[in-house]
Amino acid sequence: MAKLYFHYSTMNAGKSTLLLQASHNYYERGMETFLITANLDNRAGQGRIESRIGIGADAATFSADDDLFRMIGERLQKSPVACVFIDESQFLTEAQVWQLARAVDDLDVPIMCYGLRVDFRGKLFPGSAALLALADEMREARTICHCGKKATMVVRLGPDGKALRDGAQVQIGGNDTYVSLCRKHWREEMGDRAGG
Repeated sequence: MAKLYFHYSTMNAGKSTLLLQASHNYYERGMETFLITANLDNRAGQGRIESRIGIGADAATFSADDDLFRMIGERLQKSPVACVFIDESQFLTEAQVWQLARAVDDLDVPIMCYGLRVDFRGKLFPGSAALLALADEMREARTICHCGKKATMVVRLGPDGKALRDGAQVQIGGNDTYVSLCRKHWREEMGDRAGG
């Protein structure tokens, strides 16, 4: 029975690496997969999923106005797909997450979404909030803070190297822009030393 999965974490936990490895496992067994990523993250090139360790694969892209149920249905008409993988799933809209749930239920295809849970302000992304509500299974990919504790938060760095407290929710960037931290060190970086 197909399921909707949400693999979430903070920045630099290896989500794209996990996605690419899982897709490769299907290919090793002679099964096709369908990879999709957000069109606004083109750091590796448009329509490309790439990990920091240097592996990558071409992918279809989605934007906020795409119908993912239709996109997946059209792909399934070409040839069988064992699993759909979606990178940067925090950029999905709530409606698109419902479309993915419908694809799992009505097209009987497993869908694995990989993305961030919260932004640099500690707020849920809309796609992540919908996935937390609708996913059949959720798995956390873990990374660590500089103190050795599990990192659950991320700060966005300004040009001066200090944590920004305001700004647009979406700003594409990598290690030069974002740092993963535990909640305690995130609070310190964001100026919440008293805890309230």
